[in-house]
Amino acid sequence: QVQLVESGGGLVQAGGSLRLSCAASGRTASTYVMGWFRQAPGKEREFVAGLTWRGGNLFHAASVKGRFTISRDVAKNTLYLQMNSLKPEDTAVYYCSASESRTIITTMPNGYAYWGQGTQVTVSS
Repeated sequence: QVQLVESGGGLVQAGGSLRLSCAASGRTASTYVMGWFRQAPGKEREFVAGLTWRGGNLFHAASVKGRFTISRDVAKNTLYLQMNSLKPEDTAVYYCSASESRTIITTMPNGYAYWGQGTQVTVSS
């Protein structure tokens, strides 16, 4: 089992920045891919960014590319999402996720078996 705990969400004005953290514990040695998803009320869960844990390969959704950056601290077993130039449409609950079955980043939620509890990000205009 892998346990994931997100933190860092909050209320910010448009154009502001926020950094989300995801602390991982448990069988983290078997984790190959981690990612961030978000879900707004009435909408489907949306892929934001992902990385391969060992190699550090990154992939960002077109909607956030150039504004958000996914990263990791291997020693701390922590995943990050740096969010800059935030827009009201970025408002959502952000979820950290992990996969033990994939070695290539996937944008599909069902590719990730483990999920955090989510952290709310609200961007005001």
